[in-house]
Amino acid sequence: MAEPDSKLTPGEKATFPPGLHNAFLFAAFNALSFQVVLASPMILYAKSLGASATVLGIIAGMMPLLVIFQIPAASHINRVGFRRFVLAGWSIRVMFIFLIALVPLTGAFLTLSNRLALLLALLFCFNLSRGISSCAWLPWITALVPPDLRGKYLVRDAAVQNVTSFVSFLASAAVLVGQTQPWQFSFLFAFSAVMGAISLTFLKRIPDVPPPDEPNVSTTRVPWLEMARYAPFRKLLRTVVAWSVASGGITAFTVAFLKTEAGMSEGKILLVSSTAFIGGLSSLWILGSHLDRLGSKPVLGFSFAAWIAVLAGWATLAGGIFPAQLVVVMVLQFLMGLLAALVSLSNTRLAMAVIPVMGRNHFFAIYSVVSNVTLGLAPLAWGMLIDVVGDRSPLWLGLEWNRFTIFFAGAAVVFGVALMLARRLDEPKAASLEELLREILIQSPQRFWLRIWPRGQ
Repeated sequence: MAEPDSKLTPGEKATFPPGLHNAFLFAAFNALSFQVVLASPMILYAKSLGASATVLGIIAGMMPLLVIFQIPAASHINRVGFRRFVLAGWSIRVMFIFLIALVPLTGAFLTLSNRLALLLALLFCFNLSRGISSCAWLPWITALVPPDLRGKYLVRDAAVQNVTSFVSFLASAAVLVGQTQPWQFSFLFAFSAVMGAISLTFLKRIPDVPPPDEPNVSTTRVPWLEMARYAPFRKLLRTVVAWSVASGGITAFTVAFLKTEAGMSEGKILLVSSTAFIGGLSSLWILGSHLDRLGSKPVLGFSFAAWIAVLAGWATLAGGIFPAQLVVVMVLQFLMGLLAALVSLSNTRLAMAVIPVMGRNHFFAIYSVVSNVTLGLAPLAWGMLIDVVGDRSPLWLGLEWNRFTIFFAGAAVVFGVALMLARRLDEPKAASLEELLREILIQSPQRFWLRIWPRGQ
């Protein structure tokens, strides 16, 4: 099979390599698995064990924080190979999910605090194995998918993950219906483990590609600092850091807000949260194949501006201006899912575009570590802030400035910083924001309705 990074001959059309459908099947079953262990169901279980906002921040930040181990692991990818490297780490983490499924059943001989400590230890091991092995995933996919189709691949991958994540949340809501018992969480975590095991069968079938030839890392010093100073890459890192600070903890603390302040049950919270994946799926209709043509820069600018408006909506709910009605919360969750998908797709595609072939494994390791470590530290910092504010709730500008109001307002301010940084990104072929809005709001809807409008015979 030809190297996908190689240039096409004139007139030749880029196509996905044979067997790439296994990557989408892997993504589907992997999403069914990790959405239970890394998202709202795990937050709700930790909350049932008495976890504070700081502990919830640790749980939310543990997965991205442990991606820091990609830095030393990146030097071993070429020796082991892409597929073997990812498969080894994913297999180990599935084993830890099975162990996590046993934690809720230990209530007969372990106290709440001991169960919480055991859960944190197993989550640490789970996320450590994931953090190490994930450093090979983006270089693998970048080498496998032709450059002209990477945006298309990312949109399809996001669509698959959002559909299956939506199913995962619906299943979780069905399991956690009513007054939850420990066995319900145990059953849910076991389901996650089984789905993770099934995903491994498709991971094995994804076509492997030989890593690019690079200098022997044992005798050549990796120029980490010089890589980070590469101008287009440096600007992307700054934007990603701002995005990670702003978004880190939003999922966990919106769940905590709905549970403690709005008084929603676990099942209803999961049903409401599932609308975020419908929003993420909508990114397929909004962007479709446009991302490769329009570029990432205008999408990021639009998304960050919209995030500020969404967080203003959450702040009005937390501040008591409007009640947390089900419809309003679902609309906000939908927009959060849509905007998160747009930012994730755009950041990843831009990283694929600006990172050179030489040193790709290490460039991606820096990218993943910087973004994920920030994502890991952010919820911890936000959680500590929420705990420090405590029960204080002074009135100002007609708004009750309680712990959650301050959190949402603070995140909105950081999104403003991200918006300014996104305007400085280097992407020569990117369209303007006006072109993006014209494409999405005017041209795309017209094409959509023309396709479904009944035509005369």
